[in-house]
Amino acid sequence: MVELQLRSRDVADERVLAAMERVPRELFVPDSLRDRAYDDAALPIGGGQTISQPYMVARICEALALRGDERVLDVGSGSGYQAAVLAELAAEVDTIERMPELAELARANLLAAGYDRVRVHTGDGSRGLSERAPFDAIAVAAAAPELPQTLYEQLEPRGRLVVPVGRRGIQRLEVITRSPEGPAVIRSVPCRFVPLVGEEGF
Repeated sequence: MVELQLRSRDVADERVLAAMERVPRELFVPDSLRDRAYDDAALPIGGGQTISQPYMVARICEALALRGDERVLDVGSGSGYQAAVLAELAAEVDTIERMPELAELARANLLAAGYDRVRVHTGDGSRGLSERAPFDAIAVAAAAPELPQTLYEQLEPRGRLVVPVGRRGIQRLEVITRSPEGPAVIRSVPCRFVPLVGEEGF
């Protein structure tokens, strides 16, 4: 997966590649799909949700440009996979999921994989996690119709928010930095994610 799907497609951050190598993705997919855990595809995890394609997880993590000392918020826990990768890259990780059954699944998967320091919360991820803010970086694994302002406001100065933005079916993965002048979009690539459901989502 790392060589064929990531390194060969311009994911160059060695910390991200090493993190993707360490996290056992098969522990974050349903038992019936374990033989497909490392496919270059998003896979269903229940509740109409998916575990993101490995390439998109790597792109999100690379775009956050983490050094290892950051506090990170992961929006849209799903099965917990992206939170596990982030836990390999940052000092503290909080992850939030709106569906209680998926939050419980993420919690169980993260514990089984040894990521017991990741804090799993249930709630509207489009509103962030004000009680734990501010964050150095926020990763969103679902598409918003526009920049979620509340998430942006929960960033530290110079913090980064990576979020798919656009309409259902086709979006741009935007990298947004919090600056004194307001949101600065520093990069954008086409992508496709499930919709972010919530007050500042769909």
